[in-house]
Amino acid sequence: MPCFNRNLSWVLLAMVALTIDVAQSLATNTEQIEVQAEDGNQTVEGVVLVEAIDGGVLLEMADEGLKLIQPASIVSRTTIDRPAVPESPRELGRRILGELPHGFDLVVTKHYLICFDTSRAYAQWCGALFERLYDAFGNFWRQAGFPLTEPRRPLIVVIFSDRQRYAALAAHDLGSATDRVVGYYNLLNNRVTTFDLTGSDMLAKKPSLSPGRTGLEILMNPEASGLVATLVHEATHQMAFNCGMHHRLAPVPLWVSEGVATYFETPDLSSERGWRGIGIVNKPRREHFMKTCRPGMLESIVLGDEPFRRADDAMDAYARAWSLTYFLVQTRKHAFVSYLQTIAKKLPLEDDSPQQRRQEFITAFGESPTEIEGPLLKFMARLK
Repeated sequence: MPCFNRNLSWVLLAMVALTIDVAQSLATNTEQIEVQAEDGNQTVEGVVLVEAIDGGVLLEMADEGLKLIQPASIVSRTTIDRPAVPESPRELGRRILGELPHGFDLVVTKHYLICFDTSRAYAQWCGALFERLYDAFGNFWRQAGFPLTEPRRPLIVVIFSDRQRYAALAAHDLGSATDRVVGYYNLLNNRVTTFDLTGSDMLAKKPSLSPGRTGLEILMNPEASGLVATLVHEATHQMAFNCGMHHRLAPVPLWVSEGVATYFETPDLSSERGWRGIGIVNKPRREHFMKTCRPGMLESIVLGDEPFRRADDAMDAYARAWSLTYFLVQTRKHAFVSYLQTIAKKLPLEDDSPQQRRQEFITAFGESPTEIEGPLLKFMARLK
């Protein structure tokens, strides 16, 4: 399956953070900020997460969306003393439906709000898939010695019925990459957005199906493998950024975030559930890695993120991220967890450098990326 359609948007969005100077402090004050806009001044309210040296701020709003405000656009700032009143899941869901095109409905699960305009059966199947992944993700890292935290609010997923409707919204986030991306996690609004690759709106025209039968109908579609991989991949990103593994807009190395997502993404089409295992060998990633491996390949992805951003190199970078992550989890899990905990301490808009990344890697694993290539290649060659 192609990997250029995996979460490109949050890479692009993270680059927006560079327009604000080095973060001066991590604050927690709730403020009302009056901001200049083309159609007149607007007032936004939220918690100031970061205030930069030049006066720019990173604001987290009530729905956990992040807004980067340039200093020149700030008219006034007022601190708010009253405590925020949290929305119920249904209230939050109704507000989000008001932001979406006409025709969307809502499925609420234990941890998710699924906003959809495809069949309800498909939305419910996706919700069940996400909940299985949520439980498995938490259990896996807890058993590995990295207990995660519960998200403060339901995780939001938006599912369009077809590519055309999806593209109309996604173009705002993805630009020219829209036609290559079938699902993505947006760091700024904290949502997963995708569309129904299966055409399961046809299910709405059929007699009522049992949950198991619905799953089988969906997975019979030729697009099912890519569908499951996309959903799990993007939902894994969303969980990692909401459960304490990463901070949004922090300098999280892309090989780490993409490595974790590809570690979890492998589908299992033998079950109506579509996914049930963690750590299954991702055969397309492994095969691509073995065909394209070369000396120095790990340095390029560990010390910088550029390979993931270049269209010609992205497939290689994703395969290497999966391979390195799989190798470290299988052979050096304690060290990998220690490394993840170091990454988890990185704050939004914090400084980063290739030298720092190299030292963090060596501190965790006792070897440089180049030195670990030999053991990695031997491990991958034996893997079936």
